[in-house]
Amino acid sequence: MMQIQKLYQQAISYAAEKHAQNNQKIPGTNLPYVVHLSNVAMELFVASSANDGLNMEFAVQVALLHDLIEDTDTTCEEIEDRFGVEIMNAVKALTKNNKLPKDQQLADSLIRIKKLQPEVWAVKLADRITNLQPPPQHWDNEKIIQYQKEARTIYDELKQGNDFLANRLKQKIEEYSDYIK
Repeated sequence: MMQIQKLYQQAISYAAEKHAQNNQKIPGTNLPYVVHLSNVAMELFVASSANDGLNMEFAVQVALLHDLIEDTDTTCEEIEDRFGVEIMNAVKALTKNNKLPKDQQLADSLIRIKKLQPEVWAVKLADRITNLQPPPQHWDNEKIIQYQKEARTIYDELKQGNDFLANRLKQKIEEYSDYIK
């Protein structure tokens, strides 16, 4: 158990530093982005108590690092050098390919995620659970509906990855309907 604490501290410190470089906040809030990352990790810790099949040393690092390539200037090489090729591959799969049209990015990422360990699937489920908070004030109804639709796609594609997180996501998707006008 001491090992996971050390890995958690190394990953969250690195991610916090990288996300803070561009003063990244959780969209629609004043909270530093590291709060989102720690919430994704917390979803995994709760899920692991319901399902002891998760490799939490791997999963927690991926959870804390999952947005680095997408949201910072961090490269795949930096992640690989610091955390290893498996974690880099997981973070890369969780990163949208912005060279693709926006409407193809999620499907592409899900294809890449499904080729990897169940822990990567679990991180994506936990990420969307965490993101299904009250939407930012500037989102219109169409954006909110689209975000819920994307969440359903994630659920449909990854629900076999982790029963506990799939059920949590399904519940959050239903609750998210409250934000649709």
